[in-house]
Amino acid sequence: MGWINKSNRSKNRRFFSMAIVHATSQSFKEDTQEGLVLVDFWATWCGPCRMLAPVLEELDADMQNVKIVKVDVDANPEVAGAFQVQSIPTLVLFKDGQPVNKTMGFMPKDALKEFVETSS
Repeated sequence: MGWINKSNRSKNRRFFSMAIVHATSQSFKEDTQEGLVLVDFWATWCGPCRMLAPVLEELDADMQNVKIVKVDVDANPEVAGAFQVQSIPTLVLFKDGQPVNKTMGFMPKDALKEFVETSS
């Protein structure tokens, strides 16, 4: 966790940000076991995944109650398989280690924020 400067929003204001976590097969269970966690299943070659990355960073800065975890499906195929990820980006919302909702494709920040709020 750390403080980030968001000077483009307002001068000299700071927003608290939980760093986005890059999970592996070994760390996934621990990374998602507590609280509200939004998992982004992505790949480096995926255009919509690259479009979603800055949206997730903004969401991370705006929603302190949600941890964001990214899983590279090429590096961690067993995790993607366990959650039946067949297209990317796929976003799965976890609450205390249990998946509670799932969506696929790019989403603008407001729609993603609504997805998290209505699913939790």
